[in-house]
Amino acid sequence: MGKYKSNLIKTSAIALIAASTLALGGCATRTPLPVDNPAAASDYLIGPGDSVNIIVWRNPEVSMSVPVRPDGKITTPLVEDLQASGKTSTELARDIEKSLSKFIQQPVVTVVVTGFVGTYGEQIRVIGQAARPAALPYRRDMSLMDVLIAVGGTTEFAAGNRASLIRTVDGKQQRYNVRLDDLIKGGDISANLQMRPGDVLIIPESYF
Repeated sequence: MGKYKSNLIKTSAIALIAASTLALGGCATRTPLPVDNPAAASDYLIGPGDSVNIIVWRNPEVSMSVPVRPDGKITTPLVEDLQASGKTSTELARDIEKSLSKFIQQPVVTVVVTGFVGTYGEQIRVIGQAARPAALPYRRDMSLMDVLIAVGGTTEFAAGNRASLIRTVDGKQQRYNVRLDDLIKGGDISANLQMRPGDVLIIPESYF
């Protein structure tokens, strides 16, 4: 009888521990990763620090490559202080044509972006325990893995699975948990996700 009672106590204790473990596991749920939205991808917007090659058909004397100044404007022969930042290359070409039309009859302009930085609002920022924290120009179809490659991965002190992604959705900032260790060290592709312009990746330091 004593042996039976002892076994019963052990079985009850094991069941209690199992139930507690399941309860704790249920509390440790993560915020779901953001759902990819292909429609969110947009045309590249010129930003300060970009270089633009301006080609005016049959007018090589006003065709040249110029940088976009920190104030977001460009200056070329016959065109002074024209806003370039925040525009697509096509939009900028049409604006240059409008300005040149005062001096050239029916100008035809093509703008080619040759140096990519992007607008500040569209850059992807990586802060914390990245090997090289940086602000990266967003590229279409850019993934979390692409970002990690660009910053050289994480440091040895990083708590990769406690990293966070800050994303603006419908005008409001949302915070998501991301699993960098699972992605980098475990090769878990399900931990990868598509990045969006303006995303901020925060990689905290490990407690240990």
